Amino acid sequence: MAKNWYVIHTYAGFEGRVKTSLLERATQMGLVEKLGQVLVPTEDVIEIKDGKRRTSRRKFFPGYVIVELDGRGRVAIKAG
Repeated sequence: MAKNWYVIHTYAGFEGRVKTSLLERATQMGLVEKLGQVLVPTEDVIEIKDGKRRTSRRKFFPGYVIVELDGRGRVAIKAG
């Protein structure tokens, strides 16, 4: 079955925890093959602070996680 993209709305700042939780849950339920990519969209930003260049990672869509799932995987992850 073809995989589709879904967007999960989370609390801002918890995107990484949601990603690891989804991956752990898929492993426990045996749905790793139904789960595609789990993305937390980020971008690298160069900031100049006190005359020094710093590269930091900023979330592109705070509060959202993008997941590629098979249709049956979506139902199983949502139900649990």
